[in-house]
Amino acid sequence: HPLKHHLTLTLLALTSLSHFPPASPLTPCRTLCGTTAINYPFSIDDGCGAPQYRSMLNCTGTDLFFMTTSGRYKVQSIDYNKQTMVVYDPAMSTCSILQPHHDFVMTDVESVVIPPSSDTIFALLNCSIDSPVLNRYKNLCFNFSGHSCDELYGGCNAFRVFHSFTNSSPPCCFTGYDTVKYMSMNILDCSHYTSFINVDGLKGIGPADWVYGMKLSYAVPDTGCGRCTRSGGACGYDTETGVMMCLCSTSMNATRECGSNGDIGGAQKLALRTKFHAFALV
Repeated sequence: HPLKHHLTLTLLALTSLSHFPPASPLTPCRTLCGTTAINYPFSIDDGCGAPQYRSMLNCTGTDLFFMTTSGRYKVQSIDYNKQTMVVYDPAMSTCSILQPHHDFVMTDVESVVIPPSSDTIFALLNCSIDSPVLNRYKNLCFNFSGHSCDELYGGCNAFRVFHSFTNSSPPCCFTGYDTVKYMSMNILDCSHYTSFINVDGLKGIGPADWVYGMKLSYAVPDTGCGRCTRSGGACGYDTETGVMMCLCSTSMNATRECGSNGDIGGAQKLALRTKFHAFALV
């Protein structure tokens, strides 16, 4: 009988709905690049993380890079407790290798939200006697942990070439990030630079054993991200407006957290739509 057949199908549909597997929240934000964890405020997917850090990181294969206008800097580590990121410039000169002339340039946003930390020192090498840091701005140069320019020129294979040109060491300058931020290497009139970190622990240690690279320091925007992650979502933002959002799936976002106050996660909404669709087909 047609009516009996329709009721049977309806009951079967309702039974199948009662056994529909619960939907698990699916977020569109990757949380790993190789072995490096990608947590808020950073991201490697547009729309994830905090908008201030948009497009700063790039994941290529298993390698994570910090992107600036002057190049790609390999991310060696991110310490989410200390809120620091250690990056390495593959084009930078170090104690063991001399690289071509090179500047380190950050965008205006990067220099504000994730600048090099105070324990990152820049060494300006092979400077002219007319360099502004040896004259008008000589107060920008300082000594650290008892080290001198002669140590770099005499203790590093890469920098001995500068010493060999003359019987004396050419001028150099130990300085902070602000110096290279506001003056290019051409203006500084120095041919090369290098940088190293954790300078407080370098007393009595020769330059061959220094840790070369840059430690960047950042702050985490207080946007209630913890509430979002506890609900199974990922913190992100609208790519057009920059408004912060809780990303609950690849298809639906919530304003605060997933599955509460009317903000149902996309995976859950998708499940509800699928259930309704199955019933409507009967």
